[in-house]
Amino acid sequence: MPNIASAKKALRQSIGRRARNLAKAEAYKRAVKVYKKLVSAKKIEEAKTALRKVYKSLDKAAKTNVITKNKASRLKSRLAKLLSR
Repeated sequence: MPNIASAKKALRQSIGRRARNLAKAEAYKRAVKVYKKLVSAKKIEEAKTALRKVYKSLDKAAKTNVITKNKASRLKSRLAKLLSR
């Protein structure tokens, strides 16, 4: 545990940031999982609406540097390709 006040504050901040980052990471992973399940079940209309949610969660994760912008765009591309097959 830190002794210095600024180190204590930095610890509090990092704990909060970690919680936020984990929440965003879990949100995009959950959205991708739901989308893939819909595509495999051939529910195309529902998958299209789920794809929008996936895009939104990926963009939010990339905006806050939870994942890189390239990873977000790569995932978006691959997931869109899944739907078009």
